[in-house]
Amino acid sequence: MNKYTLALAILLVTISNGFVSTKLLDKKNAQLRTYVTENIELKSKLCEYEAKGIDVSVTMYQPLRYQTDSTPNILADGTRIKTEQASNYKFIAVSRNLLKRWGGFLDYGDFILLKGTSHKDGVYQVRDTMNARFVNRVDILESPGVRPYKFDSAQILKTDMVASNS
Repeated sequence: MNKYTLALAILLVTISNGFVSTKLLDKKNAQLRTYVTENIELKSKLCEYEAKGIDVSVTMYQPLRYQTDSTPNILADGTRIKTEQASNYKFIAVSRNLLKRWGGFLDYGDFILLKGTSHKDGVYQVRDTMNARFVNRVDILESPGVRPYKFDSAQILKTDMVASNS
């Protein structure tokens, strides 16, 4: 009788465990489906931004200690520049909200098309990050001595260009 009671107890525990696990998995699967749906919606919104562009303010900065940090010749992605030739690089710093690591759609090395700035329109490469206090803003890297400028209503559009090291 002990063997039968033990077997019955094991069977009841197994059945109840399966039932409870199934109910828990159903709840988790429902949550997962919700997250997947939300993720798909967010990706479509992100694709829309990537296709149409995002409105940004555009300013400029120079590789000087008082405008950057103690290493003005080293950008956030580790790129080393010659400060006197900064304007020739076509590099930009973007506000953190535009970078992938903070939920944006850009990453270091990405190329963007800048529009709405008259003489500064063109293709630039993301190489630097701005101070956390800025949102939806792009800073164009310029050589020391370039006169400051600002454009309040420009657009950036991510391009599918890639850098080649060859």
